[in-house]
Amino acid sequence: MSKFRFRKRKQKQLRTPRELPVKAMLPNLITLMSAASGITSIRFSCDGQWRYAVIAITIACFLDGLDGRMARMLKVTSKLGEQLDSLADFVGFGVAPAIFTYFWIMEVVPAGSPLYPIRGIFWAFALFYALCCAFRLARFNIMIDDGPSQPYWKHFFVGLPSPGAAGLVLTPAILDLHFESALLQSPWTGCAMLIICGILMASRVPTLSMKKMHISTRYQIPVAVFVIFVIGMLVSHSWITLGTIGVCYLISIPVCGIIFLRLRASYDKRTPQQPPLASVTPEPSKQT
Repeated sequence: MSKFRFRKRKQKQLRTPRELPVKAMLPNLITLMSAASGITSIRFSCDGQWRYAVIAITIACFLDGLDGRMARMLKVTSKLGEQLDSLADFVGFGVAPAIFTYFWIMEVVPAGSPLYPIRGIFWAFALFYALCCAFRLARFNIMIDDGPSQPYWKHFFVGLPSPGAAGLVLTPAILDLHFESALLQSPWTGCAMLIICGILMASRVPTLSMKKMHISTRYQIPVAVFVIFVIGMLVSHSWITLGTIGVCYLISIPVCGIIFLRLRASYDKRTPQQPPLASVTPEPSKQT
């Protein structure tokens, strides 16, 4: 009789849903808002509304940086949140910029243009970028628990992060919204950015990471003043400021590569190389 009661109580516990705190849902809701913003950018790109498409991807970048920090602050990180974040990043920073760039290129390649018959090549470059983003995110999920252990990697990402790649791909379009230059809205400019950013995402090139970067106390006030100035420029001259940030970020990639090589060389000099262990053939055990 006692076994029957225990079994019935256990079945009742299994049927009873567990309570979930509201704060545990906030990071996932922010991630879903990021994905929704990326999907909305695709809609604006299909309609040729470039300004709203860029704004939607910019909002997705902001929300992507917010959800992880909120999850760690509230101590509600989960495997579901990690996978949901990767899917949102693929939509917002992989698919949305690729579709944006394709339609942005096709705006200057009408039906009578000599480049119109080879428009499939432009779509192939967009697919290449999106697939490199998917590869980048899959590799990042694997490397969460098994990333580079050397100390000189702590200030660098392995490859170009997907939000940074989306920003670089959109940089010519952002500058074109300010200058309205035919050179910026060239098919070759858009294809070059898709190829370069796709390769950088799939590669192991070190890029700047500010997660573990610290600022000396004597530089706090100048840095704060500079950040306030940038915010003011974003409000008053949004497109030229965003474009300048994109250009500076692109220049930082080779600079980070040089700094990384120097740090690695310095670390290799300080760390003594251990000789490989000689293989020793074990003696056969004696039977008693």
